[in-house]
Amino acid sequence: MAYEPLSLSTPTPVLSWAGHPLASDELKMAKNVASLPFVFKHVALMPDVHLGKGALVGSVIATKDAVIPAAVGVDIGCGMAAVKMPFHADQLEGKLKEIRLAIEAEIPVGFNQNKEVEKAATNWQGWKDFKELHVGVQRFESRALHQMGTLGGGNHFIELCLDSENSIWLMLHSGSRYIGNQLAQCHISTAKELMKLAGQKLPDPDLAYFVTETPEFQHYWRDLQWAQNYARYNRDVMMMRFKRIVEKYVAGGKPTKPLLTVNCHHNYAEKEIHFGEEVYVTRKGAVRATTEDYGIIPGSMGAKSFIVKGKGNVHSYCSCSHGAGRKMSRTKAKKHFSVDDLVEQTKGIECRKDVHVLDEIPGAYKSIEEVMNQQADLVEIVATLRQVVCVKG
Repeated sequence: MAYEPLSLSTPTPVLSWAGHPLASDELKMAKNVASLPFVFKHVALMPDVHLGKGALVGSVIATKDAVIPAAVGVDIGCGMAAVKMPFHADQLEGKLKEIRLAIEAEIPVGFNQNKEVEKAATNWQGWKDFKELHVGVQRFESRALHQMGTLGGGNHFIELCLDSENSIWLMLHSGSRYIGNQLAQCHISTAKELMKLAGQKLPDPDLAYFVTETPEFQHYWRDLQWAQNYARYNRDVMMMRFKRIVEKYVAGGKPTKPLLTVNCHHNYAEKEIHFGEEVYVTRKGAVRATTEDYGIIPGSMGAKSFIVKGKGNVHSYCSCSHGAGRKMSRTKAKKHFSVDDLVEQTKGIECRKDVHVLDEIPGAYKSIEEVMNQQADLVEIVATLRQVVCVKG
């Protein structure tokens, strides 16, 4: 077996796929979660596990009768999308820079939003439920509409990739943008306030939770599902634009049918059946990997990425890692590396190579090969990708 039980003396065991000893602060965070009375059976830690807020990024937490909003996180529904196109590497010759500039011109990144809202965004069915969301986000409806189909910042990216057969893949990473963040902040604040009023002592304030059958839980769960759907559709809209750009340069603008399409969350919660019981599963930096699921596990902007098929491992709650995982904070990466290092580590990739993306340098991330080796019992590799164009948020 690829996992090992951690010796934490907690009511609920912790199983780790990390393959290396966790640091003391990581162990403390795992212990805090595993000490909560409503955590089900065991906590599963994925190979890319690292420090998060309240709970470790790369953890899968199954719960009975409660959900922890901060464990889901503030980028609700953050995840990946990828499509395999019926195109070949030869068709990209001499076009990579043009494609990158076209992506940067047509898909807003960072805090930017669309100047005009396209029909695909306005057609989303979720808008009819916006008025039901938390009162704290009602003034952001226009912003949410204008940010539909935008990338965001941080480690979000759009990449043009090639697989081992030199087939072309489109891949991107994004979430629920500002609206998801605001919904999360509203509910995390409410959960903390409730804990305070109840005199509930927690090992970490960020583990404040909602109990099922309460109005606060019901409101959070409704808003959570809405934001997860927004995030998924946000990736769909971006992918439509990305696909049109590539078709313009590779196929003279002719629409083409993808050979495979994948769209998966890695920051979210769902109701699922595990070990014969209905539980709430929170995947904080983890991807669902049942035998029916395709998933995406990206490396850093200078490393390989993987399209995978789940093996349905029950001990991981049918989950796998969501990426390589950081081994260095953004602040530390900026101090440790130079722009020259970035240029060297992204050799052969058409991307920005400046101080503004230095915190995303490949050297700040764990080895994706090691991460994949640690989860051979969780997924099988369907395709190995390398990026030739990368646009960062």
